[in-house]
Amino acid sequence: MKSLTTSAHLEPDTTSRVTVFGTDDHGGRFVSLRIGGDDVDLALIAHPGTADALRALARAADEAASALDQMTEPPSDGDA
Repeated sequence: MKSLTTSAHLEPDTTSRVTVFGTDDHGGRFVSLRIGGDDVDLALIAHPGTADALRALARAADEAASALDQMTEPPSDGDA
């Protein structure tokens, strides 16, 4: 990944969309993963050969979602 650090807060209405670009064999093929809201729109550009990086990102996002789920679960009887 190229170097850039930024932050934005996800909101319940945050949207995401995938768009596939190009069909030629001259480097013009890529996928755009856009995550956005009212004030911020993040676009991740992935070229052929980077699918594993996107899969790793998806796994990390799933892990983060699970952690958030655990934060909102009521404590069990033994945890009170």
